[in-house]
Amino acid sequence: MNIEHSTADFQQASKLLPGGVNSPVRAFKFVGGTPRFIASAQGAYMTDVDGQRYIDYVGSWGPMILGHAHPAVIAGISETAAHGVSFGAPCELEIQLAELVVDMVPSIEVVRFVNSGTEATMSALRLARGFTGRDKILKFEGGYHGHADGLLVKAGSGAATFGVPDSAGVPADYAKLTLTCPLNDIEAVRRQFAENSGEIACIIVEPVPGNTGVMDLYSNGFLAELRQLCDQEGALLIFDEVMCGFRVAPGGAQERFGIMPDLTCLGKIIGGGLPVGAYGGKEEIMRQIAPDGPVYQAGTLSGNPLAMRAGIETLSRLRDPEIYQQLEAKSARLFDGLLAGCKEAGVAACGNRFGSMFTVFFTDQPSVHCFNDVCACDLAFFGRFFNAMLDEGVYLAPSQFEAAFVSAAHSDADIDATLEAAARALAVAR
Repeated sequence: MNIEHSTADFQQASKLLPGGVNSPVRAFKFVGGTPRFIASAQGAYMTDVDGQRYIDYVGSWGPMILGHAHPAVIAGISETAAHGVSFGAPCELEIQLAELVVDMVPSIEVVRFVNSGTEATMSALRLARGFTGRDKILKFEGGYHGHADGLLVKAGSGAATFGVPDSAGVPADYAKLTLTCPLNDIEAVRRQFAENSGEIACIIVEPVPGNTGVMDLYSNGFLAELRQLCDQEGALLIFDEVMCGFRVAPGGAQERFGIMPDLTCLGKIIGGGLPVGAYGGKEEIMRQIAPDGPVYQAGTLSGNPLAMRAGIETLSRLRDPEIYQQLEAKSARLFDGLLAGCKEAGVAACGNRFGSMFTVFFTDQPSVHCFNDVCACDLAFFGRFFNAMLDEGVYLAPSQFEAAFVSAAHSDADIDATLEAAARALAVAR
């Protein structure tokens, strides 16, 4: 495959940007090789600067549920931009998108728009601390909730423990306010509450984890037990639905599972591909945010008209249940076909899927339930498979620890082509 221009671009970018990129996973450090620089995208496809075309299952890391450059989204952005791209003052588009969010997401009564998923989670945690008067938070090992200092913390191996910074520049004393537990280990969560009685403000969790690879936290009752435990202990339950919100159901994972959080963090799909985030929940909690209450949070570009319009055009189309029926069917056929292809090729694999997000794990484990399980997968094989699929014209997330996303723009022919490419890529990777 000719990647002459991508190679030249990456060399130039590496002189100007850390690692040649503006978000680390794009550098292909996990899988090796040269990142593809994208020139354009349309529907289910992206085209790089060398003219190579790829069936895309990253979808800008989730937002492109309607496909790239959806005509209504592009038209809405263009029409809005002609009237100004930012006002630093309220606009009616904020009201329209807020009405859609409140109507679609079961637990949200009041919402605040921000500029990214990181801002949403950071702000929700501050609100939880302000509302409860407690300082400590609890997250799960491998769970990524943005790059705010208190969230760049992972657990020690095995037992739940106080947080250890997972990035340079994060003060150890600050990180100690973040408690961590393994996913799907409710007893570890109970121990943390017992050892930190009356000190934990909230639990934050992705109800469908996508940053450890897709995990199942529902069928074993784990999410329901978290809800019950928070109620018992006076802590808030925060669902980070930045990735799975509007992805696994119109109202996100909370609608699909029937489990209501106190606060919800949103991003990605809510902005139709433009930079945006939001957090919302019960009115009595949200009214603690300035200017209504004492918890301060602000943003110059929050609620900017372009992101609001892109979100309106996207969410209004996601109210059609047929879209989710089609996404479910296509995603199931692709996911099941990939696992069947692995079995036929003699490659050990398992996986998890909810709606149109899934992960295939290369492992001889019968199932994957937590971050340590993912770390035990054949990560080197994934790297070889990823690059072989790239050579076949299929663009996957460059990490075993990420989800794949199917969009409404993927056709049955795209699914067929992907499964055929996977059969060849598995043979090469072996």
